[in-house]
Amino acid sequence: MLSHATIETLRKLNLPGMAEAFREQLEQGDRGLSWEERFGLLVDREWNYRQNRRLSRLIKEAHFRLPAALEDIDYTQPRGIDRALMRSLGAGDWIRSHLNVIVTGPTGSGKTFLVCALGNAACRNGFSTRYYRLSRLLGDLRMARADGSYPKLLQRLAKIEVLVLDDWGLSNLTSEESRDLLEVMDDRVQTRATILASQLPVSEWHGIISDPTVADAILDRLVHGSHRIELRGESMRKVRPVRPSEVVQ
Repeated sequence: MLSHATIETLRKLNLPGMAEAFREQLEQGDRGLSWEERFGLLVDREWNYRQNRRLSRLIKEAHFRLPAALEDIDYTQPRGIDRALMRSLGAGDWIRSHLNVIVTGPTGSGKTFLVCALGNAACRNGFSTRYYRLSRLLGDLRMARADGSYPKLLQRLAKIEVLVLDDWGLSNLTSEESRDLLEVMDDRVQTRATILASQLPVSEWHGIISDPTVADAILDRLVHGSHRIELRGESMRKVRPVRPSEVVQ
């Protein structure tokens, strides 16, 4: 009875991982372990439980378009993906240094998969992450202007440690959209990290922003010092069958 009371107390103390590990130890016996070793196992289980719960929350809040991971990248096709660079990006030092990653390439080359995989790696490293298609972000900013929540939305975006913007450059940006985007990027320069995916090469980005001055400001904040990945080759949809949940862009 005392053991059951201890388990309930651990749960009330919000230590469910430790409670479950203690229950397992009661069922399995001490297995020749010392008290210190058994207690260490309890602490390790609670730590792992909390880390896994945090990771699940970060991934859920990121709203990734694809359930992608760096270890699932296909290196067999010559697409311009450097394995060493991906390992380096997966470690997250670029996020701690507040740098950006730009992924460009034709339709079907795997841009969306790659940026979602990088975002997933950011979550694994404990960074808050949010995936947006650029059109959806601009739409949210436009509605926020209309209902008065614009400052709060900018504040939320500024707190996100890794912002993933997909489908950059599918259409030209209006003057208002360009200014909104500059507001977002201005809050992130040297304080946060951003991942972008675009069908357009970086050399053509200036032309899709209506105001040249604003274009200079946005690109200055995004491009300089960024890691660039230029995908090439045949569409991955032709190379291998793709399930609906794995659509690449």
